[in-house]
Amino acid sequence: MHIDLNGASYETAAQTLAGLIDETGAEADAVATALNGAFIPRDARSETPLIQGAKVEILAPMQGG
Repeated sequence: MHIDLNGASYETAAQTLAGLIDETGAEADAVATALNGAFIPRDARSETPLIQGAKVEILAPMQGG
């Protein structure tokens, strides 16, 4: 399915937000996620389905100064 991931076009086989995080190799415990502009808590990711055209943000905290 085709989604928008962090502002870029992305093709995924994942059916849930948790599956997408696994697919991208992101560290699940170290990222924040949003789906179509709404924050998705870590414990809800496995129950959050992805749909064609979804806008997903997977954000890691920035360090440094």
